[in-house]
Amino acid sequence: MKLKAFAKINLGLDVIGRREDGYHQVRMIMQTIRMFDQLEIEKSSTPGIRLSVNLPYVPTDSGNLVYRAASLLMEEFSIQEGVDIRLNKFIPVAAGMAGGSSDAAAALVGVNRLFDLGLSRKELMERGLRLGADVPYCVMRGTALAEGIGEKLTRLPALPSCYILIGKPGISVSTKYVYTNLKLDARTEHPDIDGIIEALENQDLGGVTGKMGNVLESVTIPRYPVIEKIKDLMKAEGALNALMSGSGPTVFGIFDDRKTAERAQQKLRDSRLARQVFLTEAFHNGGTEDDQ
Repeated sequence: MKLKAFAKINLGLDVIGRREDGYHQVRMIMQTIRMFDQLEIEKSSTPGIRLSVNLPYVPTDSGNLVYRAASLLMEEFSIQEGVDIRLNKFIPVAAGMAGGSSDAAAALVGVNRLFDLGLSRKELMERGLRLGADVPYCVMRGTALAEGIGEKLTRLPALPSCYILIGKPGISVSTKYVYTNLKLDARTEHPDIDGIIEALENQDLGGVTGKMGNVLESVTIPRYPVIEKIKDLMKAEGALNALMSGSGPTVFGIFDDRKTAERAQQKLRDSRLARQVFLTEAFHNGGTEDDQ
């Protein structure tokens, strides 16, 4: 069985406050994009989970969310058989694009199907929360408002048709560092999440891009100025707007014209500001089986 684990970007990311347990309360607009890792999952008569990955620095044991996702369901349903899982990573690692969470979501879907466990999407999302705050969204996918610690999800109208340029500089950012150093006070600039929702409801792409914002940029950009440089280049080359995704360092720019986006893609490659550069589109639910 082969499954696609799609990346996400944040059209808006706001942090409302911090809870007593240390988690942050967020309001985020999540959007799945057509960039994906691939999982190959196969039953085995030998008990246990065997995970292999195409990148040598990615763990293949319980340090990997794919392993933990498979283990969670296999233990709950007392599955005696084993699984062999091959993970081919394409989504940049530690990039603010939920690659690990999406891989875990795909593993939950795969094990559920492989062993005919009969769990609904909602039931998989509930289990996914035990693995990480982004996992339920990665099971659901599409365009959504995420609240709470990211687990309270409301489906939103699809992002209007556009082209999304992705640029990841050759650095990795610690999500823990970003949230630990986030200062929320009267001077904090909060993105207009409700304005983005309204623009989505009106299918107004310019309205969405005009209100995009990420409160975490206030921490990440001062430490890694290259993020701002990539944003500026994308906007200078015709992006309606550009923003850091998640806690960074990946930047995405939204374009309403393919040729303009392709020219910007080449300019970004030539600039050497980003080590990984991709041009893609939004993913919407209701696709083919091949998109599962």
